[in-house]
Amino acid sequence: MKTLDELKYPIGRFSPPDSSMAGIRAANIATLCLLPERLRSAVDGLSAAQIDTPYREGGWTVRQVVHHLADSHANSFVRFKLALTEDWPTIKAYDEAAWAKLADSVALPVEVSLTLIEALHMRWVTLLESMTEEQFQRGYIHPSSGRQTLAHALAIYDWHSRHHTAHIVQLRQTQGW
Repeated sequence: MKTLDELKYPIGRFSPPDSSMAGIRAANIATLCLLPERLRSAVDGLSAAQIDTPYREGGWTVRQVVHHLADSHANSFVRFKLALTEDWPTIKAYDEAAWAKLADSVALPVEVSLTLIEALHMRWVTLLESMTEEQFQRGYIHPSSGRQTLAHALAIYDWHSRHHTAHIVQLRQTQGW
C-alpha cells in the first residue's frame, strides 16, 4: 500500500534543476510538447464513473485533474507572455482548489480540456522554442513565492505535467483499469 505522500507525489516533490542549461530546458520543453498526447493516453478508454474517481482519498477526480491542468497551464502561458513583455511583473495567484470545485471542472467532459491543452501547448511550445537565453532569465514575481525566472517556471511546469499525468496512470494501475 502506498503512503499518502507517494499518492500525492507519485514522481516526487518538485526539485529545481541545478542549472538552467539549454539541454535541460530542451528536455523541459519536450515534456510540455508531449503532455497533450500523454494526458490523452492516460484517460483513453476510461468510463464516466472512472473519470469521476479521485486519484486518492480526498483528492481530485480524474476529471478535475485534467481540467486543472488546462487551468494551470493557461495561467502559466499568460505569465510567460507577461514576463516577456513587462519588467518583472507581479502576477495574479489563484485558488486552484476553489477552481477545481467550479461547475466547469466537475461537470464538463475531459475532452474539452484535452482539446484546450493541445492548442495551448502548441502555442506555448512555439513560444518556448523561440526564446533566447536572455529571455529565459526574465521572470515574474509570484505573490507567495517571490521572483521566478522563466527557466525555473519552465522546470516547474515540466514537473507539473508529469506529476498530474502520473496521478491518473497510478490510479489506473492500482484499480486495474
